[in-house]
Amino acid sequence: MTTEIVEIGTVSSRGQIAIPSGIREEMGLEEGNKILFVLEQDTLLVKKVTTETFASLTKPLREAKKKIEEKDVVNLIHRLRK
Repeated sequence: MTTEIVEIGTVSSRGQIAIPSGIREEMGLEEGNKILFVLEQDTLLVKKVTTETFASLTKPLREAKKKIEEKDVVNLIHRLRK
């Protein structure tokens, strides 16, 4: 993207936000595309998820999976719930 676009949206009673058409067009967003939401303090980042970004996001999980043995899963779940 080369253009900076600033738009204001409104949250509906169901918590839905419409992405303004100019931003949808610039990002190439279409019905069914996946979106990643990242909240850091009072800033919400919205990122289009592509095959490449999904692969890079899930890489740490796939690598961790190789290091976890089945016998460790129950203890890991209990630790994460705390």
